[in-house]
Amino acid sequence: MLLQYVVSSYTKERIHLTPLFSLEQTRPLRAPPSSQDKIPQQNSESAMAKPQVVVAPVLMSKLSANAPEFYPSGYSAYTESYEDGCEDYPTLSDYVQEFLNHLTEQPGSFETEIEQFSETLNGWVTTDDALQELVELIYQQATSIPNFSYMGARLCNYLSHHLTISPQSGNFRQLLLQRCRTEYEVKDQAAKGDEVTRKRFHAFVLFLGELYLNLEIKGTNGQVTRADILQVGLRELLNALFSNPVDDNLICAVKLLKLTGSVLEDAWKEKLKTDMQEIIQRIENVVLDANCSRDVKQMLLKLVELRSSNWGRVHATSTYREATPENDPNYFMNEPTFYTSDGVPFTAADPDYQEKYQELLEREDFFPDYEENGTDLSGAGDPYLDDIDDEMDPEIEEAYEKFCLESEHKRKQ
Repeated sequence: MLLQYVVSSYTKERIHLTPLFSLEQTRPLRAPPSSQDKIPQQNSESAMAKPQVVVAPVLMSKLSANAPEFYPSGYSAYTESYEDGCEDYPTLSDYVQEFLNHLTEQPGSFETEIEQFSETLNGWVTTDDALQELVELIYQQATSIPNFSYMGARLCNYLSHHLTISPQSGNFRQLLLQRCRTEYEVKDQAAKGDEVTRKRFHAFVLFLGELYLNLEIKGTNGQVTRADILQVGLRELLNALFSNPVDDNLICAVKLLKLTGSVLEDAWKEKLKTDMQEIIQRIENVVLDANCSRDVKQMLLKLVELRSSNWGRVHATSTYREATPENDPNYFMNEPTFYTSDGVPFTAADPDYQEKYQELLEREDFFPDYEENGTDLSGAGDPYLDDIDDEMDPEIEEAYEKFCLESEHKRKQ
């Protein structure tokens, strides 16, 4: 009985120490009930009572099938929630603002997500107040974040054609133009205001320029035109900026003209107007009379130069063979530069290029070992060159003669 009690106690303790093992795994440890094994079994019990049993650690995984999805750092999880619609957003303002922030951070997603955004708005923007709120949110984003003015103008153009709501107060485009008119009416005071006021005014001016370029108006016959009212507004905004020629106003005017100058001038020319010439004349007067900084004056002069080059637009030119120094400003771009005996540089574009180049040839003895007819005067020939056949392949010779004739023809021109 004593032996059975000892074995039973040992087995229970073994099971308690290793809960992960089954009872069958502990059974081989039992000793047969014989008197010879009584004392060794007691010693074994005494030894096992000491904390010498090493239990393998059980690693509990923290992974779970119910865990949220993993997103790398910098990745916006907006798309997932956006595709679910607007159920997760308590208000229209929260939904629209998050989409605007998303476009600011990832402008490349405009094409893929704008359609779903527009469809969601059509189900949410059903009142005049909601439409007014939408216009204000987009306007504030476009004028408070400089890099969003272009994207904001594209967004406005898309919504103006795809929002179905059209209350009595006006559709999306009409309400947007009314909001811009509110800022436009205080242009003179804003141009004379403090630095903060002028900065906000400049953001509005550049956004209006983007609207003029991107806001499309479809006519009754299906033709797409730009808003003439914006064209008139930009002209008056330029007048307000030049009437107060401080540096930041002039810089804003330069940015606006670089952005819209070519389109404005083309539109004015179609109407036989000389507004752009009047603006250029006003810029020249500012450069001469205004107390602006030297850097700003350089910007204004560069703008005048840009306009003189047709706003940097390159029209289709004639083929390369017909290009001449008169009709191609880049004709001599790749020509080498030489120096006279006095160190004065000259190129093929100089009128007296031939005379200076001949003087250079006479001054520099480029071929000291050859006469004018090519006779070798160096004595013994080079053993390497002597082994080379002087005759050219007929095809190469024909191409070389053609090259010489073309070069002579260009030089005569």
